[in-house]
Amino acid sequence: MEKIEHSKKKELSTNRKFLRLFWKLFGAGIAFVILIFAFANWGIFGAMPSFDELENPESSVATEIISADGKTLGKFYLENRIPVKYDELPQHLVDALIATEDERFRSHSGIDARGTMRAIFTAGSSGGASTISQQLAKNLFHGSSGSSNKLFRVIQKVKEWIIAVKLERQYTKNEIIAYYLNTVDFVSNAYGIRSAANIYFNKEPKKLTVEESAVLIGMLQAPSRYNPRFNPERSQNRRNIVLAQMAKNKKITEAEKVKYQAKPLKINYTPETHTKGYATYFREYLRDYMRKWVKENPKKDGSTYDIYRDGLRIYTTIDSRMQEYAEEAVEMHLANLQKEFFKQQKGNKNAPFIQINQDETNKIINRAMRNSERWRQMSAQGKEEEDIIKSFDVKTKMAIFTWKGEKDTLMTPRDSIVYYKHFLQSGMMSMEPVTGNVKAWVGGIDYKHFQYDHVAQGARQVGSTFKPFVYATAIDQLGMSPCDYIYDGPFTMPKGRYGIQQPWSPKNSGGKYYGSVTMKYALAQSLNTVTARLMDRVGPKAVIDLCRDLGVKSDIPASPAIGLGAVEITVSDMVAAYSTFANQGVYVKPRFVNKITDKNGVVLFESRAETRDVMNKDIAYAIVKLLEGVTEGGSGGRLRYTGSGGAGYHTMTGYPYAFKNPIAGKTGTTQNNSDGWFIGMVPNLVTGIWVGNEDRAAHFKSTVYGQGATMALPIWGIFMKKCYGDKTLYVSDEDFERPANISVLVDCWKRVANDSLIDGSQKRDSLAAPTESVPTEFNF
Repeated sequence: MEKIEHSKKKELSTNRKFLRLFWKLFGAGIAFVILIFAFANWGIFGAMPSFDELENPESSVATEIISADGKTLGKFYLENRIPVKYDELPQHLVDALIATEDERFRSHSGIDARGTMRAIFTAGSSGGASTISQQLAKNLFHGSSGSSNKLFRVIQKVKEWIIAVKLERQYTKNEIIAYYLNTVDFVSNAYGIRSAANIYFNKEPKKLTVEESAVLIGMLQAPSRYNPRFNPERSQNRRNIVLAQMAKNKKITEAEKVKYQAKPLKINYTPETHTKGYATYFREYLRDYMRKWVKENPKKDGSTYDIYRDGLRIYTTIDSRMQEYAEEAVEMHLANLQKEFFKQQKGNKNAPFIQINQDETNKIINRAMRNSERWRQMSAQGKEEEDIIKSFDVKTKMAIFTWKGEKDTLMTPRDSIVYYKHFLQSGMMSMEPVTGNVKAWVGGIDYKHFQYDHVAQGARQVGSTFKPFVYATAIDQLGMSPCDYIYDGPFTMPKGRYGIQQPWSPKNSGGKYYGSVTMKYALAQSLNTVTARLMDRVGPKAVIDLCRDLGVKSDIPASPAIGLGAVEITVSDMVAAYSTFANQGVYVKPRFVNKITDKNGVVLFESRAETRDVMNKDIAYAIVKLLEGVTEGGSGGRLRYTGSGGAGYHTMTGYPYAFKNPIAGKTGTTQNNSDGWFIGMVPNLVTGIWVGNEDRAAHFKSTVYGQGATMALPIWGIFMKKCYGDKTLYVSDEDFERPANISVLVDCWKRVANDSLIDGSQKRDSLAAPTESVPTEFNF
C-alpha cells in the first residue's frame, strides 16, 4: 500500500515537474515572441520607420505637368507614379480590393488573427494572411525579403505586423486603401492605380468600370503573370475570380457577376513615355527649365527638389485642346507636303540637297555621322575612327519614321541619315498677346526621331516676316502711315552706306515693279524695293533697337539686308514680337508656367507677366492694319478664298479656309526656298509657324512649293479652323481694338483716289493679286 502511494506521489511529482516545465517553456516562448516583437520595434533587427517616416513615407512620386484646362500633359519620373486620394477612387474598385485581398479589412486593426491562423494551419488557403495594411507596410518600408532564410523571413513578417499596426493608428482605413493602391507596381511603367488606369484603359481611376477595376485588382497577386496586355487569358480568368469574390461579399449581385464575367477582356493600352503623347517638345523644354528652377529655389532645409521623385505639380499655360489641334494641323499638312517633296527629289543624285556639289554633300553627312548617337557610343567604347566610319555602311535592322507610322527595315546608318535629311520640319507656337500665355508648342514632327526643338532652340532666317519691324520703325521715326505712297521701282544702295562693301540692289519676287504704291499695298505684296527704301531712310540700327525692345534675342548684323529677313530668329521670339502689335504696343514675355506646387499642393512659385511699353498704341494699330492687308489680298489672301479649287482650296483637308473675320498676318520665304514662314494674328491669339528642312541645302526647287504661303500658311489655316470649331476656346473673330482718336491714318479709302502722282507712275492701293506665285492646286 505504501509502495503504491509512494508511486502515486512520485508520479504526481513528475507530472508537476513536466507541467512546470511546460509552463516555463510556454512562458519562455511567449517571452521570446514578446522579445522578438520588442527587439524588432526597438530596431535591433534593423531600423524601423520613425513617426515622421510613418507620417511621410518616402516614395518616388512623379512630377506632373498639367495643362491650363486641367489635363495631364506628361510627367517627369523615375517611377511613373501620381498619387490619388480616396475620394478619387470608384467604390467598386475599393470593393474589389477588399473582397479579394482582405475581407475583414474594416474590422481588424492591421493584423487579421483569423487569416493568420488559417495561413498557419491550412497553408495555401485562399485569402492569405497579409492584410492590406501589412502589404502597404511591405511596399513602403521593407519590400519583399527575397531570402530563403526562415528566421529572416519571420523577423521581416514581425516587422511588417508592427508597422501595419502603427499605420492603422496613424491613418484612417480609407487613407490606407488609397495609400496602398498608390504604392503598387502594375508593371509596364505603371506605378500606382492612377498610372495603371491611364496606361491600361486610357482613363482616370474614377471612370473605371466594374470589370476594368477587377482586372487591375486581379493583377495585385502577380502583376506580370496577370498582365492583360501580355497574358490576356490569365488576366481574364483572374478578373473573373475577383468578380466572384465581389459577389461572395455582396458587393455585386450574382446576376451582375455573370454579366461582367461574360464580357470579353478589353484594354486601351496607352503607354506613357517621355517621347510619346502631346507637347513632347514643350515637355523637354520644360525639363530644362525645371533643372534650373530647382537650383534657384531650394527647399527650406537647403536641399534641392528632385523633379523625378518629389511629386511636384507644374501648372502650365498650354491648352491641351489647342495643343492637340496644333499637332494635328502640322501632321495633316506636312504629311502631304512631304509626298510632293519626295516626288520632286526623284532623279536627283544628290537628294535631298540642291545646288551643292558632292563634296559639300559629304561634309553634311559626315557632320551628321559625328553628331549621331552611334558615333558617341562607339567612341565611348574606344573604337577607332576608321572602324566607326565603316560601321555606317553596314546594313542593320532599324525602325524608321514615316508619316504612316514606324516602319521596320534594313538600312545602313549612312542611308538612314540621308533619308531623315529629306523630312520637312516645323516649329509652331501660339500665344495670347495680352497675357503672354503660351497655348500651343510644336517643336517638330516627331520627338522620338527628331529631337531638335524648332520653337525655342532653332533659329532660322525669317524672310519677309521681318519687314513689319522696318515698317514700324518708319512709321515711328518718319511719321508715315499705311496710306502713304512710296515708289516701287529699281533701287540701289551705294557702297559704303551703312558700312556695306558693295552696292546693294534688291529685286522683287518675279522681277515686277508697281510704281507708286501705298505702304499697305507694298507690305501686302511683300515688295522688297519698298522695304529697302524704308531701310535706307531709317537705318539698320534703329530697326535693331526696335527688335531688341520686341524681345528678339538673336544677334542681328547692322546691315541693310536684314530688312529682307537675312537674320535668324526663333519662332518663340517672332511670336512674342508680333504679339506686341496685337497688344497695343506692349511687349509681354512669353509665359509657359502659371505655378508650381509640391505634392501636398503648397504653392512654391507663381509666375507674373513681364511687360514693357515698346511703342505708341497708334503705331501698333497701324502695323496691325498693314498686316491685315496681307490677308485681304496679298500673299496671305488664300485664307479668304471660298471656292472649291484654286490656290485657297486645301485638298488635304477637303475644305477651303474661307475666313471672313479680321486676320493680320505675314508670310515669309527665304532665298532658295529654304524657310517658309507664316505668322497670323487675331485679337486674342498670335500663332507663328516655320517650315523647312533640317539643312538649308535641302529644299523645294521652286517658290511655288517653297514659299511661306505654301509651306507654313496652311498649317495656320487648319489650326484656326479647328480652334474656331471648338466654341469652348473662345478664340476671337472680332476686330482688333482701335485706339480712340488715332493719330495715324489707317483708313486708306479716305484718301482721295487720284492724289497727285509720284514720279509719273500710276498709284496702287488695290490688294488684288499677290506677286508670289501660287500653285493652282495641291496635286499630292
